[in-house]
Amino acid sequence: EHRRDSREHMVRESHQDRELGTCPRESLSFHSRFTTLTITREPWSKHGAKDGAVGTSQGCANTSDRAATTTTITTALFEPDRDGQIPQVVVLVGAPGMGKTTMVRKVMVEWGEGTLHTQFDFVFCIDCKAILLPMEASVADLVSQFCPGLRVPAGKILDDQKKILFIFDGFEALRFSLVQPKAELSSDPREVKPLELTLMSLLKKTVLPKASLLITMRPAALGSLRQCLKGEYYMEILGFSAARRKEYFHRYFENPNKADMAFRFAKGNKVLYSLCVIPVMSWTTCTVLEQELCGKKNLLECSKTTTGMIMFYLSQILKHRSRNNPQVLQQFLLQLCSLAAEGIWKHKVLFEEKEIKDCGLDQAGLLPFFLNERIPREGEDHESVYAFTHLHLQEFFAAMFYVLEDDGEMASSLGKLEKDVNKLLESYNKSRKDLNITVRFLFGLVSQKSIEYMYKTIGCRISPRAKEELLEWLQGRHRGLYHPGQALKISEMDTFHFLFEMNEKSFTQSALGDFTDLDLKDTKLTLHDQMALSFCIQHWAGLGCVTLQGCSFQWQDPEAELDREELPCPIHLLCRALRHRDSALQVLRLQWCQLSESCCAELAVLLAQHPGLARLELADSSLGDSGVRLLCEGLRAPGCCLRILR
Repeated sequence: EHRRDSREHMVRESHQDRELGTCPRESLSFHSRFTTLTITREPWSKHGAKDGAVGTSQGCANTSDRAATTTTITTALFEPDRDGQIPQVVVLVGAPGMGKTTMVRKVMVEWGEGTLHTQFDFVFCIDCKAILLPMEASVADLVSQFCPGLRVPAGKILDDQKKILFIFDGFEALRFSLVQPKAELSSDPREVKPLELTLMSLLKKTVLPKASLLITMRPAALGSLRQCLKGEYYMEILGFSAARRKEYFHRYFENPNKADMAFRFAKGNKVLYSLCVIPVMSWTTCTVLEQELCGKKNLLECSKTTTGMIMFYLSQILKHRSRNNPQVLQQFLLQLCSLAAEGIWKHKVLFEEKEIKDCGLDQAGLLPFFLNERIPREGEDHESVYAFTHLHLQEFFAAMFYVLEDDGEMASSLGKLEKDVNKLLESYNKSRKDLNITVRFLFGLVSQKSIEYMYKTIGCRISPRAKEELLEWLQGRHRGLYHPGQALKISEMDTFHFLFEMNEKSFTQSALGDFTDLDLKDTKLTLHDQMALSFCIQHWAGLGCVTLQGCSFQWQDPEAELDREELPCPIHLLCRALRHRDSALQVLRLQWCQLSESCCAELAVLLAQHPGLARLELADSSLGDSGVRLLCEGLRAPGCCLRILR
């Protein structure tokens, strides 16, 4: 009976939506929302991870070499290892938002339902982030506090140690010294001691040595903990695999059509899709897109940029921090962004502990939000190294380095990197194409919406001064390629992505005002590419000639099982943008774009509504008889003034 009481209590606790990234829908069961995470499993002392890292993963996308040690099921936490040994102490490591608490809740639900982890009669979960712990307590006191309503004395429960699992969720939040005199540790579960000593006694196994422990924590807190444990297994959460990302979107949205639209939107944006390996980034994306879909049939007019998604993500992972001293966060971010930028310039993703300290980043209350720590293994003679949770987040903070206000008091301590926006832009133009994402984020950060949002939610001050430099650079990078009298054309897709990331009508109009031609060749246009192109075309009043030679318009994964009738034709966004009121379009070339008859309806509407269009080229298209009939209807329309059709 007392086992049943304990299970019922734990099931109630585990169904509460406490984890960041959990969709608060009371009607849904935990199982219906849970998406399996990918984790690696290695004993600390016996088997090094393939890449030698704990807590430095860039996510599932970069873990092909770890396949031999990767599992994707929760039961792996306490299953026998390759040598048949069952771990007694498991440390589950993961960056903020990777799903540590979700995994804990999964264990509790499975145990409470009696489906898994049945080797334990009792599971006691201590949420180190949320609860108020007593100053002094015995192990028996803690059991009574975290499982109220037990009908037998806690002391009696503790007699059968092998049947007990203690869970410490968010261990780093306790923030007490792990260096305690051995002589002061307890061996009696009923002995009242200062809380630090009681918990240390559990960790060091001086009390209840046969009980099992599950500890979740951020990578940056591993250094001191590992000195307290013996024979522990370290498991690192790597996030969502490609298949699990799609599954998560479908679990989040109750409507399968909305799930398909949201996932198609995310997958069409390579940067955003890569970031969705982080579970809370998938949640962020779904949350934002769900709001966008309210009252809309699709996401074709969604103006949410990747920069906006990351800012929302940051506001979520930082929402529980103290806001009493925003200057501390501002100064920390200045140093963090300096580190990120220095790394991007030097192609560097791992940073030594000395660099972290020299920058003033060794702040336990902030560092784990942004950097993962890799602790040296036994026998290794180097210090800890650190890495950003994801490469794209490092690129985001590198861009932020150039626009985050510093009141003139701060210079980089990593080589005195200058905040020279023009140097960044010219390096990208000449040879450093790897800076593309950093430059894209730079445009996104200086939009007025971004400046206001960062200050309101995080308290960060972004300077808009770089805007003028960005405008001059965009205008100059294309203008210098042509002789006087030649039509000024844009032939780089990245220009449209930069403008779409900023998403400001007036800036786009100014940037494109002197150009008359758009010329792209042999480009695979993803949905995100088409949205960026469409946004710019709508605000490009002087655009007279569009040439998309050998380009393809991709709307979905070829393997996706979607009803094609639900999707607009491939050139829907392009034609809709070209029909805008101020369009000066005269020539449209779509040679070798492999257009089908489904595109003819859109072209017919464009012909009928755009009297300025004089030349249309559709070479190497499979229009079919019905498609040609639709084109003829457009040609017969009173508003059509086309003179050349090829």
